[in-house]
Amino acid sequence: MSKVLIIGPHYYNFLPAVDNAFRDLGWQTEVIGYDNPVNPYTSWMKCKYKLSRDKERIRKNSRAKFSVYIRQRFTEYQPDVVFIMNGDIFEAPTLDFFRQSARVALWFFDNRETIPISIGHVDHVDALFCFDKDDVDWYTHQGKKAYFLPQACDPAVYRPLNLEKDIDILFIGNLFYSPKRKALMNAVIDRFLDQKIVVYGWYQPWFKGVWKWLTRPHKDIYKNVNVTSEQANVLYNRTRIALNIHQERQTNGANPRIFEISGTGAYQVCDRNPYVESLFPDGSVGFYGNEEELFAAIADALSADKSKQAQRAMQTVLKDHTFKNRMETVLKVLGA
Repeated sequence: MSKVLIIGPHYYNFLPAVDNAFRDLGWQTEVIGYDNPVNPYTSWMKCKYKLSRDKERIRKNSRAKFSVYIRQRFTEYQPDVVFIMNGDIFEAPTLDFFRQSARVALWFFDNRETIPISIGHVDHVDALFCFDKDDVDWYTHQGKKAYFLPQACDPAVYRPLNLEKDIDILFIGNLFYSPKRKALMNAVIDRFLDQKIVVYGWYQPWFKGVWKWLTRPHKDIYKNVNVTSEQANVLYNRTRIALNIHQERQTNGANPRIFEISGTGAYQVCDRNPYVESLFPDGSVGFYGNEEELFAAIADALSADKSKQAQRAMQTVLKDHTFKNRMETVLKVLGA
């Protein structure tokens, strides 16, 4: 049986989703997770890092320690393929070490600008996959080869539960670092105050300003906490309209939510870009390009039953946009 070593940051359910996908394809797997910005990000290391005047030195030492550890694990396991997500804990020599006896794939599930140390890894892996088409174009302009590999749905987590729809409008995602998300959600709340609206994710963490945390608006709506993937699945199943707002940097790709929401069978209203519109040309997802279009899409979904559209979107995702689909693409590109 062929063996794959899966390495990536501890970020929601991505590692187990990739693990399950490879297992479904008949591969033996070993999974190694790491923390950011240093590994392991224990309470002591978090305090040391935040108080340090030389954060890069700490990150460099962390990468060096992880390199020794991962080379030993690699040698013991002897995989045929190494599949890495983001790869911001690696330096080039470790990737070159892997390639002496294995095929190496690297998948960015963030915009390249958020993981600058990994940008040059394209020259040290057998295949680089980007989740935004604009990043693929950027590499092409640099004379480098990269492949488009969007995010995906894990049907083991995101699935229908047949729950009562007791939430009218739901958004799940980090708002603190996204003025776009904050502005749109505040506008939606002002326009649809008579609806049951719930928002999960950091709006104003207490450690970023106690007074702002205490005085944040709409505390009954903004829960100001993150939720697990399993909790998100339950919330989407309780929702009539699930809002999706991409981060500012993403302009021609899909965030995980577009697949996860549709995987639950919830009706989704999403900001448009060329790629996401191409996924659902049949109207099974509502799209908007500005605030007024968002209001219109929400009003339409509140006044009409969108369950048939949501079911079509779910079938599209389950057919073509699961992690198993993505790993099939990776193996095809690698020739493995």
